[in-house]
Amino acid sequence: MDKVYHFLTLAGLAVYWLLVAGVTIRVVLKRRSVSVSLAWLMVIYIIPVVGVICYFMFGELNLGRKRADRAKDMFQPFGNWFHKLNDCTAHVPDQLGIHISKIDYLCNNRIGIPALCGNTLDLQTTPEQILRSVIQDIEEAQHSIRMVFYIWYPGGLADSVASALIHASKRGVDVKVLLDSAGSNTFFRSHWAKMLKDNGVSLVEGLEVSPWRIFLRRLDLRQHRKIIVIDDDIAYTGSMNMVDPAYFKQGSGVGQWIDIMVRVTGPTVNVLSAIHCWDWEVETGERSFPVQPECEIEIPIDSKPIQVVPSGPGMPEHLIYQVLTLAMHQANHSVTITTPYFVPSADLLETIKMTAQRGVKVELIIPQKNDSLMVKWASRAFYTELMEAGVQIHEFYGGLLHTKSVVIDELFCLVGTVNIDMRSLWLNFELTLAVEDPVFTKEMYSLQKNYMAQSDTVDMETWHRRSLYNRFFERIFYLFNPLL
Repeated sequence: MDKVYHFLTLAGLAVYWLLVAGVTIRVVLKRRSVSVSLAWLMVIYIIPVVGVICYFMFGELNLGRKRADRAKDMFQPFGNWFHKLNDCTAHVPDQLGIHISKIDYLCNNRIGIPALCGNTLDLQTTPEQILRSVIQDIEEAQHSIRMVFYIWYPGGLADSVASALIHASKRGVDVKVLLDSAGSNTFFRSHWAKMLKDNGVSLVEGLEVSPWRIFLRRLDLRQHRKIIVIDDDIAYTGSMNMVDPAYFKQGSGVGQWIDIMVRVTGPTVNVLSAIHCWDWEVETGERSFPVQPECEIEIPIDSKPIQVVPSGPGMPEHLIYQVLTLAMHQANHSVTITTPYFVPSADLLETIKMTAQRGVKVELIIPQKNDSLMVKWASRAFYTELMEAGVQIHEFYGGLLHTKSVVIDELFCLVGTVNIDMRSLWLNFELTLAVEDPVFTKEMYSLQKNYMAQSDTVDMETWHRRSLYNRFFERIFYLFNPLL
């Protein structure tokens, strides 16, 4: 019997080391940054068995065969729809300013989406303002409502939104709601999911999480967009999930979540509607296109453009990352960034540092308390080299600052769903708006200044006196930053 146990032990070790060797070769042969490859090799070798399982679950961008095939088949038809936007009077290349013109060229060449003029923008900054505005627009909907969110959490005014959708469906409005399975797990287990379905709302669970899918699709690939489109006339996007912050994560110890949404009217609404149609088809296989925006509209000479920038599996790789770096490279005076999760790639970190080193005022506003302990420590691992490069860091103490925004030269801004981390910029389904509207941008910058007024600015001397305990955890989680 001892010989049998000895043989089984040796056989198990041999199989394990063959598996480790195979995964190692796979990691090395994959074309990605050296830091990501080294981080995964460290996980595989330091954490026996579990490291290999983690790599199969999270190590590669695997959308799943069915969704990947759909996305491949969809690209040309959607590309044709996007390219038609170039024929609209809303696309006015001559009116594009210095900041957005190169972004227009980039997005047009890579995905076919041009920057469009003739829009109106309303920056909404409080939960009650946002949710009541959404409810009112839903109550006035005539034909269709399209939604996609990462999180829908029951409670408060979020329940009023669900009720408004039910009433809209009952009066004949076509309502389609796509929610991420992981982010909206609580909602799908609540009575609201059944009520919506029972009353004619098409409710779809995106990127379903279940144990048997572990080796079929990367489980941490998430639908992170936040879009509402009503009658193809009104749209919302921004950082806020479908939650009432007064009822959401109250026991997490980070305070109330601080978010924004942008209410949009004009030609850009149709583009946001098309992004929802893309997500809907990836998940369900059902194809539909919104109507093209009205192309014979008169565009005021001072009408500033909006560029819709989507990213995610099946779309051109790294598009939002490219837009972000292009915007910072064009900054002449200032760059102000708000993000809840700051874990940049090595390349993006160098872009931020170089922007500050060439004399541009770079300010970073992040929450003092974070709902992710790993992200909190990993973020602080970058403080020293950022401050040495001239970046000013402000830690917001008024809650969990969840707003994702970048303001360039107080004239141009990026707002949307994108965090400054690898997950948002390289993995998830995300969306950002590039806006070249001085009035809107100044409003956005004023909000950022308000965040700074509720922040503690990190002092270099004080930072250097932090404890060895803090330094230890910063270094530990810094090693894992390519995987966060």
